[in-house]
Amino acid sequence: MYDGLGDRRQALAFYEQALTIRREVGDQAGEATTLNNIGHVYSGLGDPQQALAFYEQALTIMQEVGDRAGEATTLNNIGSVCARLGDRRQALAFYEQALTIAQEVGDRAGEATTLNNIGQVYAGLGDRRQALAFYEQALTIAQEVGDRAGEATTLNNIGHVYAGLGDRRQALALYEQALTIMQEVGDRASEAATLNNIGLVYEGLGDRRQALAFYEQALTIKQEVGDRAGEAATLNNIGSVCAGLGDRREALAFCEQALTIAQEVGDRAGEATTLNNIGQVYAGLGDRREALAFYEQALPITREVGDRAGEAVTRYNVAMVLRADGDLAAAIAELELVVELDRQVEHPDLADDTAMLEQIRRQMTQTHTET
Repeated sequence: MYDGLGDRRQALAFYEQALTIRREVGDQAGEATTLNNIGHVYSGLGDPQQALAFYEQALTIMQEVGDRAGEATTLNNIGSVCARLGDRRQALAFYEQALTIAQEVGDRAGEATTLNNIGQVYAGLGDRRQALAFYEQALTIAQEVGDRAGEATTLNNIGHVYAGLGDRRQALALYEQALTIMQEVGDRASEAATLNNIGLVYEGLGDRRQALAFYEQALTIKQEVGDRAGEAATLNNIGSVCAGLGDRREALAFCEQALTIAQEVGDRAGEATTLNNIGQVYAGLGDRREALAFYEQALPITREVGDRAGEAVTRYNVAMVLRADGDLAAAIAELELVVELDRQVEHPDLADDTAMLEQIRRQMTQTHTET
């Protein structure tokens, strides 16, 4: 319950009490379940390495006691950590093991979940067509077994693919289908996430006022259900809209609220994202020194939590500040790191970042020639 309310520190305290008792009474299956739950909390706190350590302990026990369904769930969890750390190929390997087990034991709902996860890996690799193929398999199974919540989740994921392909109208239609189901089944947390996604579509379509309306609906629900991390993410999105509308001071106020919450709940990954966003607001205000200060606060956190994609985004922003300051050599050094990080996580923006690197190199060469 505390985990669901977003109070992860309190959740952790109860899970640790449960773990002690499970070990005392020799309940290995229960111990593995609790280790999994603790891993989930650390994942939510932005500590993927600690999450991985607990998931691996859980996996060992589940394999020892022959809990095949639990083993598949834990393999899925390990895969999610690998994906978060930017190692999508490794994530795919864990998900494929989980899929095989789910199919062997006839866990159709688990099979659909794993197909969804595999789809997310391919989406992250930029292979949206392959992602769509896995999502569609997952959707068919969710509908067959009557898993309405799973159906809604998959419709959301398919919506993400269409949004990424630039077909925002199709994405919107899928999100709206997902929203209807979530409202029917009373899944308030997922409803808020979907409202947030609809807001992102409208923002992408340039309709910032409509985007803001959906973000505000999402924010209200997240506050009602106590999803503090989700509240921070939506405050960030509202800040983005305000910045797009030219109200950067208002944007800064929302981002600062988001930062406070991320720090309160211990969401280190969210904290880094928000610091980066605040830096972008200051850059938009023309205060490059202040922007750089926030980017430099974000960078060590992205490295600490293993968010290589987030590190790449922040380093790119640093490079743009350095370029604007005329320090082309330093900008090139940052962009070289960005390109390397993009390669490591097989990021779809690798070509764009490489092109920017070459552009600044040419700019530097021209500057030397003119001198």
